[in-house]
Amino acid sequence: MSVDASALGAHRVLEPDGVLPQVAWKLDATPVARPNEILCDVEALNIDSASFRQIAEANGGDVDRVAAHVMALVEERGKHHNPVTGSGGMFVGRVRSIGETLAGQIDLHVGDRIASLVSLTLTPLCIAAIERIDMASGRVWIRGTAVLFASGLYAKLPDDIADDVALAVLDVAGAPAQVRRLAQPGQSIAILGADGKSGMLSCAQARERVGPQGRIVGIAPDKSTQAARLLVDHGYVDAFLEADARDAFAIMNAIPRVLPELADLTINCVNVAGTELSSILLTKDQGTVYFFSMSTSFTAAALGAEGIAKDVTMIVGNGYAKGHAATALQTLRDHPPIAAYFTARYGS
Repeated sequence: MSVDASALGAHRVLEPDGVLPQVAWKLDATPVARPNEILCDVEALNIDSASFRQIAEANGGDVDRVAAHVMALVEERGKHHNPVTGSGGMFVGRVRSIGETLAGQIDLHVGDRIASLVSLTLTPLCIAAIERIDMASGRVWIRGTAVLFASGLYAKLPDDIADDVALAVLDVAGAPAQVRRLAQPGQSIAILGADGKSGMLSCAQARERVGPQGRIVGIAPDKSTQAARLLVDHGYVDAFLEADARDAFAIMNAIPRVLPELADLTINCVNVAGTELSSILLTKDQGTVYFFSMSTSFTAAALGAEGIAKDVTMIVGNGYAKGHAATALQTLRDHPPIAAYFTARYGS
């Protein structure tokens, strides 16, 4: 069976030849919907946590320098693809036009407001102006355009959840959906970065799945944050370990107090590099580590596990799972304490 390369966006690749858009260094971001494309007017970018943290730190936290950095990156590459972290984010916008091949074949119409569910690392993007940046959330309000290919995933923004909150949830939709698949009744689960967006939604799904006989341990550098206290107070975690996930020895020494038999499943949701060995050390032999974090070095994970003779299954943090957008949004609806936190934290 032949593959329609244009449906995957190969025709937008400027360099190098012979690759798909995510791998490409530069894309053609001309704001015209070709026959199998959707052109959107972009209102905001939600830059992924690892990428935004790196950009902010590289620019000393100065909002104007961060804006200039983002503009220059997109102008250079035709997409938002951070060359340091290798990650991008997602956008929210309104459909401007639909190519003739797709028109009438998909559940979109001109004027629909959507959030992209594919990475900005493969999305042709033009920015005319950056209007505002929220340094706390990594959200960047812009005037610009983006192109979705026939293979591109998207979600119509729901009527019952504020746009900014829905965007925050959809940005990490893969995590709760994958946890729902992986977690089993009675398991012990460790969640690194439990107090972040993906971590909190993962805690909620883990709690549902493991049931009363299971055990969930949240891990983050500060257990006094509002998010960490919420997870403890509402029973989403059975214990909260205050530790830096980059410090494998600290994790190794502290974990027996809260998880004596180690974890059947470890979920890594952090936004910093260097946490691979901690994740592996937390996990039982023949257990599973799910690396949702885009800061993960899979070389470090594979060779690290080999170096300490740890037999664990390691799963790449695929941001996509069938039905992940619906699962993530429903997770928020089903857990009012987390929904209230997201509304206060990420709402306009």
